[in-house]
Amino acid sequence: MLNIVLVEPEIPQNCGNIARTCAATGSRLHLIRPLGFDISERAVRRAGLDYWHMVEVFDYANLEDFFANNDVRQMWCLSTKAPRCYTEAEFADGCYLFFGKETKGLPEDFLARHYDACLRIPMRQDARSLNLSNAVAVTVFEALRQLSFPGLQDFGKMRG
Repeated sequence: MLNIVLVEPEIPQNCGNIARTCAATGSRLHLIRPLGFDISERAVRRAGLDYWHMVEVFDYANLEDFFANNDVRQMWCLSTKAPRCYTEAEFADGCYLFFGKETKGLPEDFLARHYDACLRIPMRQDARSLNLSNAVAVTVFEALRQLSFPGLQDFGKMRG
């Protein structure tokens, strides 16, 4: 099982798309405050997130609260400023994938402290970045591919 950590996400639609990816893959979703949206049960119902019940969601006051409550043995930080490609990482079951807020990414001091765990997704030089939910999906499916898609249906085998 993978752990997706969103640090101060700002856009509710991105979080909804990421939650849907978590629901489809069995990944856990960790949200680090402040959030740019409401995740109360009423707000989730009103947004029509009919898959929210399939996602294990954890909510933290800040990064210190997150680390105090989780035994993080392997982590990867996604950033456009990272030194190596996400395909160079060896993802382990239970690893934590950190993504920053849409407007600024992960905090600079956090990236500096975890420099050896920083990864990037290749893109054109003149492109600012991928959409957050797309970056999460790309990384999650690479990690799951490396782990042989544990617990997920293999449609190729179902057809034959």
